[in-house]
Amino acid sequence: MQVLVTGFGPFGENRVNPSQLVIERLGGVILPVSAERTPRALGAAVEQRQPDAILMLGLAEKRDEIQIERVAINVLDFRIPDNDGKQPVDEPVVEDGPAAYFSNVPLKAIVAAWEEAGIKGSLSNSAGTFTCNQALYTALHRGLRAGFIHLPPLNKVSLEVMVRAVEIARDVIGAPAPLPR
Repeated sequence: MQVLVTGFGPFGENRVNPSQLVIERLGGVILPVSAERTPRALGAAVEQRQPDAILMLGLAEKRDEIQIERVAINVLDFRIPDNDGKQPVDEPVVEDGPAAYFSNVPLKAIVAAWEEAGIKGSLSNSAGTFTCNQALYTALHRGLRAGFIHLPPLNKVSLEVMVRAVEIARDVIGAPAPLPR
């Protein structure tokens, strides 16, 4: 199973985005930090790569561990402008779309695999309201198998641990589902 991994470049006061560094190590696609361009860039990457699933990454500046997101909501409400200088407030990701989507990758299996590997990580219930949430909502709205991992700043978790956590998540997503008993 082919799992496409995406990340974002720097934004706001963050001169380094660990998701971009992970993508540079693992291959994948860097999405723009842009309310206008993110959905198109995601669509183009999916069209070009034709993945079976997509695992998206982004920076969560205030978190101190790696977290995989359960829910994407249909709202753009940026606390800071995106890299195009736009700052949507209370706007839908998709006009007339559902209020939310649940991620459809094995979230708890990923967290368990991290724990088994000695990586501190957890399940988060909200992808926020910035471009990270927008990317996950867009992917799920398009019917893709999709998950989103928020990475903390590099002073909280090393790049090597982040890369390993993403590799583990990618492997869990790409593994065949167990047969029912």
